[in-house]
Amino acid sequence: MKTRKGNKVYPLTAAQNLHFYCLKYCPAKQVLNIGSSLTIQVDLNWDVLRECIKEAIDRCEAMRLRFAEDKDGTVYQYVVRQDDSVIEQFDFTGWTQEEADAKMREWTETPFARYDSPMHRIVIIKMPDGFQGIYIAVDHMTMDAQSLILFFRDIIELYASRMYEGIDYPKPMSSYIKQLKKDLEYEAGSKASQKDREFFQKLIASSEPIFADIYGPGKLEAERKATGNPNLRAATNTSNNVDANITTFHLETDPSARMFQFCEDQQVSMTCLLLMGLRTYLQKENNLDDISVTTTIARRATLQEKRSGGTRIHCFPFRTIVPREDTFIEGIYKIRDMQNQYFRHANFSPTEYYYYRSQYYKLADGQTYEPLSLTYQPLAMRYEGPGLEKLDGIQYRTARYSNGVAAHTLYLTVSQNATDNGLDFCFEYQTGVVTPEKLQEIYYYLCRIIFRGIEDCSRTVGEVIDWS
Repeated sequence: MKTRKGNKVYPLTAAQNLHFYCLKYCPAKQVLNIGSSLTIQVDLNWDVLRECIKEAIDRCEAMRLRFAEDKDGTVYQYVVRQDDSVIEQFDFTGWTQEEADAKMREWTETPFARYDSPMHRIVIIKMPDGFQGIYIAVDHMTMDAQSLILFFRDIIELYASRMYEGIDYPKPMSSYIKQLKKDLEYEAGSKASQKDREFFQKLIASSEPIFADIYGPGKLEAERKATGNPNLRAATNTSNNVDANITTFHLETDPSARMFQFCEDQQVSMTCLLLMGLRTYLQKENNLDDISVTTTIARRATLQEKRSGGTRIHCFPFRTIVPREDTFIEGIYKIRDMQNQYFRHANFSPTEYYYYRSQYYKLADGQTYEPLSLTYQPLAMRYEGPGLEKLDGIQYRTARYSNGVAAHTLYLTVSQNATDNGLDFCFEYQTGVVTPEKLQEIYYYLCRIIFRGIEDCSRTVGEVIDWS
């Protein structure tokens, strides 16, 4: 297939193939749906807002992305010149907040038609408390969290430039197709891809990780007993029940600011601090120094990458060995050094990584070393452009809605709250495996570990664990 409906087609990228693999083997086809809303304490002009949404779609090639399947079952992507999908509207006046949230979760649970069809649904909404704004559901093969936030921002900036004097028209988005071609060139046997392959294959072969669960060593011990292999280091961490929910805990402004200040003072990223807290919790629960979790890398270093939309996130296992005798800051520096190596090789295909590792260590289907994944989203969904003083004091509210299923046991996404700059800890979890009570425990100990560590980062990891 070279063209589809007059449009040039392109292969899927490594990031898209990771999602497509998930879709292929998950029984619930809404697994790739991302549902979010952004509402503002303002009476919006819905006609102008609708025009701005349509213009934002015209400005963003990734929002006009379609997929097609050829006779051999190979999936391609293409961008249509014009998107004719309907911008809906819904007034929740007279509903309770819980009823409104349930309706938007229902929208998020509705799968998209997979081929030759829009991969988004946009609804202009008025909430029960009078806040107004936009609900958007997108398919993860077309957008990730950062590109979705940028799309929300573009709509706000387009609307503000029309409705308020002194606010400039926003800068153009970058071309998704242009960035796609760069990604495909890398994947087509480039020298850079071979260097990245060598790095990860060497890393995999260095030594075998070990599974450390949020519930402690019980799952690994049970699998060792069932297989008759007392030296087994991987465990099956899948469930036939993929039903899922989202639970969010909010960390207030002041303690969040202390975390940001610590990162600035120590010149480390927030991801490093969060990884240190999370791995130390798992170290505490399993009495292991060797801890692996899944980390996500946005791959949006250049302006072109930041503004091109699409899905660019790559997920890789992230393993650290931090003895109890190491100080808290030494553990963070180990994470930082490893993270910097990952950044240099992050374009490598995650699906190739996982396949190579499963073959190297002869893992059975479903066996893994990582009990959960961590994502940090530094972008907040808020307008920060010129003329901000004209919108000063306006309250923003963001929300994320579960699609009802999850391919993996537990995901933690930490992001800045648009209202108060605090941190939201958003857990998406399989309800048949993880309980809300367990999430409360994880969040509680994660915060205790982090704040004990940053209070005096010369404390040893063992001291932090024993205190927590």
